[in-house]
Amino acid sequence: MHPLGKRRTSAVAGALAALPLAVLGLTAPAEAATTITVASDGSGNYTTVQAAIAAAPSGATIKIKPGTYRGQVSIPAAKPGITLQGTTGTATDVVITGNAPASTAGTAGSATVLNMAKNTTVTGVTIANTYDRHDSQALALYAGGDRQVYRNVRLLGYQDTFLSWGGTGSAQVRQYVYKSYIEGAVDFVYGNGALVVDSTTIRSLDRGSTNNGYITAAATNSSNRYGILITRSTLLSSAAARTVALGRCWHAGGAADAIGQVLVRDSTLGGHIRQAGAWQDMGGFSWKTCRFSEYNNTGAGAGTGTGDRPQISGATAANYTSQKYLAGSDGWNPVQ
Repeated sequence: MHPLGKRRTSAVAGALAALPLAVLGLTAPAEAATTITVASDGSGNYTTVQAAIAAAPSGATIKIKPGTYRGQVSIPAAKPGITLQGTTGTATDVVITGNAPASTAGTAGSATVLNMAKNTTVTGVTIANTYDRHDSQALALYAGGDRQVYRNVRLLGYQDTFLSWGGTGSAQVRQYVYKSYIEGAVDFVYGNGALVVDSTTIRSLDRGSTNNGYITAAATNSSNRYGILITRSTLLSSAAARTVALGRCWHAGGAADAIGQVLVRDSTLGGHIRQAGAWQDMGGFSWKTCRFSEYNNTGAGAGTGTGDRPQISGATAANYTSQKYLAGSDGWNPVQ
């Protein structure tokens, strides 16, 4: 090439290099997300999940090797986009466990996992609160952030296992639970969030009583159309027949506008579910003040069309899908 042509080519290349990538229709390569490994035996970056969270930037993936990890794990609102991932994909291999009751630690303090961050994902782990006395709530999971996904998790507790809570008033957070396992006895899926429990096993513990507890306790604000949806799931228990309620109406703090909304649809219900009294009063408020219903369930515990088991029509059910519950104003759709 002629020397002038070479200089001209170099000059053009230099000019192009100086232009922003967006002008050229290109984008910069994304920076690799931070990955941190936790291992109780010391083979990872940290030996505790909380230490990893403290060190992690927003958007980091924290991989947790098999083991039992004791003490509260807290994901603050200031760290959105965190992923907690059990490395084996088998939830029983990675156990995050605590034993704190709300009577001494407070509701948030009792939670084994306190997740206040948005856009988080938790997969392949067990979260347990082993405090099983009847005198206090003791949370396994407090889900207080928006757009949270829990997939292939086990949530174990007794009273108030899983709280979805957006704070007082009409503010609402959204969570999606998929192909998981939830266990408890009293109000163990509860709160005022828009919560979808999909393709999950929900096990009611046997208290050896004629009243073996309540699965849900919704406190949905009256201005919010959607509360708790249980769909494509299996409700089971070793408790006696017709001794477990689907839920009760929780007017949190006595709030008159906490008009809980729960729909159980397309699920298999065991014989432990009550026919009469499937939905229960609470705190002096009748269950009929709340929005409780069912659709297209099967199994020995499915509703038979009595006044205690309100059913919705197919036309109504079309507006009460997982996508509708979670879409919000931004069209979020994590549904699988």
